[in-house]
Amino acid sequence: MKQRVPVTEIMTKDLVKLDPTQSLYDAEKLFNKHSIRHIPVVEGDRVVGVISRSDLLRISYADLNENEETVDSVVYDMYTLPQVMTRVPVTVESDTTIKEVAEILSKQSFHSIPVVEQGKLVGIVTTTDLINYLLEQY
Repeated sequence: MKQRVPVTEIMTKDLVKLDPTQSLYDAEKLFNKHSIRHIPVVEGDRVVGVISRSDLLRISYADLNENEETVDSVVYDMYTLPQVMTRVPVTVESDTTIKEVAEILSKQSFHSIPVVEQGKLVGIVTTTDLINYLLEQY
């Protein structure tokens, strides 16, 4: 396996992003449209949070009843994006190695890390990206 490979080799560069003023409805639409599970929340180019599909499921599941369509609309109207997202997420610089990212993710309960260059968001790496990279090595 190659040593010292930067995370930029496997990260997603074509980012789907949200602004903190957008709604949970907006987040759900983007998750569905792009078939993704993590979306960075940014103010300009600066990461202020990350929302995951499981964050939405967690708040919806808490209020499940027989009419699921109503649940999402009621719950999504009760919360704002900043209330549900992970604030001040762990980030890595673009020169961080894939091995270092794997070490971080293996010790944490989250499954994505925004990648930054001098504080500016340039990508996101997920556990799926890591698994795909490892599979390519075999």
